[in-house]
Amino acid sequence: MKSLMEKLQAKEIVVFDGATGTQLMKYGMPGGACPEALNLMQPDIPEQVARDYQRAGADVVETNTFGGSPAKLAMHDYAEKTEDINKRAAEIARKGAGPDAFVAGSCGPTGEMLEPFGEADPDTLYAGFVRQMQGLADGGVDLFCIETMSDLQEACLAVKAAKSVAPHIPVAATMTFNRSSRGFFTMMGVSVEAAAAGLEEAGADILGSNCGNGIEEMVEIAHVFAKITSLPLLIQANAGQPVLKNGRTHYPETPEFFARHVEQMIHVGVGIIGGCCGTTPDHIRAIRGAVDAYQAKST
Repeated sequence: MKSLMEKLQAKEIVVFDGATGTQLMKYGMPGGACPEALNLMQPDIPEQVARDYQRAGADVVETNTFGGSPAKLAMHDYAEKTEDINKRAAEIARKGAGPDAFVAGSCGPTGEMLEPFGEADPDTLYAGFVRQMQGLADGGVDLFCIETMSDLQEACLAVKAAKSVAPHIPVAATMTFNRSSRGFFTMMGVSVEAAAAGLEEAGADILGSNCGNGIEEMVEIAHVFAKITSLPLLIQANAGQPVLKNGRTHYPETPEFFARHVEQMIHVGVGIIGGCCGTTPDHIRAIRGAVDAYQAKST
């Protein structure tokens, strides 16, 4: 089987998975629980989530480690189990997804604020990311996926930690942008242009955006990335902006709506397409169908 980077170099479109949290809750994770603890306590739940996404057509499934840094795990008194949690998560995702899918090690923000926004120590955050990446590498991930970042400095620390632990494993880095009158910026004021330049310099192999926007806005963000970098692009859109319906969070963008925008994504130059908050295996199945139809038409 080709490696992930070989597929991207051959201009094959890769399908990523969708949201993790809502799927974990579907299978019984209580609200307010530490999702990463399931890797130790109830591994059958994240395993089933990985299996669902692979069966829906995902080429890549993520580990249940979005909050797997020591800083984040410390909020639930699991910091000392950082390496074990991340290693087990990778093994569980591999078991659930089977031999025909790639496993991406998910790494989200720590929740700590670096200067000038806070007082977190960069060396401490870097050391924590090293611990998380080591666990993921020991578990056998094919890709590190540093995602939902707003602070470019923190994102770059995570990229550098991944490269220091396993330089042979590719690193994807995606940030979350909000629309403003001047374009798209993270909540820390980082532009798409600054993010692309900084993450590429830090060593990222794949760039892009996840979360915060529905698929139409993500097409616009992808346009900006495509103008300023030649690296492969990863886009994971939310299923729209969440709204409350009868006291429950609802995401309005349907799988069919997602599918209608896949060809646009591909024409912009996006090589990896998946989903974030509010997306389900049905969204990934729709993306898979649209990708397959496009590739069949193009051959």
